[in-house]
Amino acid sequence: MTLPETLAAALAARQDGTVTARALTEACLDRIAAGDGRLNAFVRLDAEEARAAADRADRASGPLAGIPLAHKDMFFRKGRVSTCGSRGFAARRADETAGVLTRLDAAGAVDLGTLHMAELAHNSTGHNAFLGAAHNPWNADHMPGGSSSGPAVAVGAGFAFAALGSDTGGSIRMPAHFCGVTGLKPTQGLVTRAGAMALSFSLDTIGPLARSAEDVAIVLEHIVGADPADPTAEPAGPVRYRAATGDPVAGRVIGIPDAFYFEDLSPDIARAFEAARATFEGLGVRVVDISLPDQEALSAAQLVLVASEACSQHRDRLIDRPEDFEPQIRNRLLNGFGYAALDYLEAVRGRGPALAAHLAACEGIDAILTPVAPFDAPTLAETDVGGGAGAEALIRSISRFMRPANYLGTPALAFPAGFSGRGLPVGLQLVGRPFGEADLFALVGAFQRATDHHRQRPPHG
Repeated sequence: MTLPETLAAALAARQDGTVTARALTEACLDRIAAGDGRLNAFVRLDAEEARAAADRADRASGPLAGIPLAHKDMFFRKGRVSTCGSRGFAARRADETAGVLTRLDAAGAVDLGTLHMAELAHNSTGHNAFLGAAHNPWNADHMPGGSSSGPAVAVGAGFAFAALGSDTGGSIRMPAHFCGVTGLKPTQGLVTRAGAMALSFSLDTIGPLARSAEDVAIVLEHIVGADPADPTAEPAGPVRYRAATGDPVAGRVIGIPDAFYFEDLSPDIARAFEAARATFEGLGVRVVDISLPDQEALSAAQLVLVASEACSQHRDRLIDRPEDFEPQIRNRLLNGFGYAALDYLEAVRGRGPALAAHLAACEGIDAILTPVAPFDAPTLAETDVGGGAGAEALIRSISRFMRPANYLGTPALAFPAGFSGRGLPVGLQLVGRPFGEADLFALVGAFQRATDHHRQRPPHG
């Protein structure tokens, strides 16, 4: 069968009875069989379990009944192995199921399996010495971004209608940009983290990647809210994310920062940014220049938090079983020992004042528009730390524009905004106010009705 283009279209087909859950699942499995040998998106494909879930969905009802999804290999499912992308976790079976998976199961979604990720979610490229590299669906010689590499590849290639990833320093938005899909880093605390691998407890967020803002919103509606198993998860309040994607946007205000986000942009990114600005203005959105507090300082503080907390998270294993980690990730984790307690505490204490200053600078602004990264997807060879002296510097520059939103805890929605001269996707991001996801969905929903970037498919997708 020909798969529906979007999750929303698949839901409509399921609701009017023109397609079965089993047919959707078989079509996704056929695509995976045809293309994943080239792209390496899946760590574990649960084909028979997915077929059984699809058959159950065809006998039942639910808001996501029979929609095939797949998720980053860091969301635990009881009795199953989640490798977390690491050799040291490759034999550990989970004794719990992640809160987000439980919620999607309850909605009737079909889980196709687990997806590629950077080791311990601590790399931004798609390289993984244990799992092998994941490949960009638009050009397999190029990296997909990370650490949610598999989710972006799977959605971009049409293997699944949506996927869950995590974002601690841009790890949903970066691969969304590089692979031409839409991805949300939610407000800190909006989505439960129970039963998910932790990297940095101050920064970790869980969110969906999908073709469109509407598809992302549909998934988000089913994973938000308080969770007794995660005391940091906030009550969601009224949820109307999908409806928001159709809201009018005329009269809304987007801010354009006057510094930091436009340094060393490639011409392709700059052109896409100006075209997006013009599109928003054509939709009746008022676009204004704004001055934000020092974003370099926020980026630096995020690095202190993630380095310190990731090192703390894995300290005992680093000391007792260093061979469990691949050398690049082990060295990144060991960097956390280099920060003094005073550095860490200063970064922790600074978050509240930094957010207050940010909100003051954004008074009257619905969202901030920025690039996701300064360039389109580099090649896997260019970002292989064993392959050249410039790779490490290139890797460090990839997530620079992402980190401030992580430090502040604000939501940010990455969306396709065009293509580079070499045919690779280009994305932008809208950064919102805390719990302002509906505003982001409204703006990107309107943008996606006015453009077709998110409807484009890779050559084999």
